[in-house]
Amino acid sequence: MGARGEQVIRMGDQEIRILFTNRALAEAEQTIGKSIVSVAQALVAGSVGIGDIAQLLRVGMQEARRDAGERPIGVQMDKAYKVLDEVGFTAVATAVMEAVSAVLGYGVNQEEDTSPNGKTAQSQN
Repeated sequence: MGARGEQVIRMGDQEIRILFTNRALAEAEQTIGKSIVSVAQALVAGSVGIGDIAQLLRVGMQEARRDAGERPIGVQMDKAYKVLDEVGFTAVATAVMEAVSAVLGYGVNQEEDTSPNGKTAQSQN
């Protein structure tokens, strides 16, 4: 499947699907104006802002819609803030960062195999 991180946030009887890919993370970085690694570090340090999480949530929701072929693709910030208000910051931040971490950590658990031509090749587990 590649570098993908997916989570489902439950909001009442609704399921809010979020998806992150490298493309979505690059879009989030442009929107937030910070690297995704610095946002992740801020979350671990307890200093991430609500606005950063809301922007990441919006991008993740939008990418999930794009992936599902839903129209219209665009997700407004109002929807992201509604989810934050209903579910709470901690639940949303946890889901977002778990999905983001799956993309950032993709390929870390690779084993090296030696191919017949003597070059080292990477295989994904």
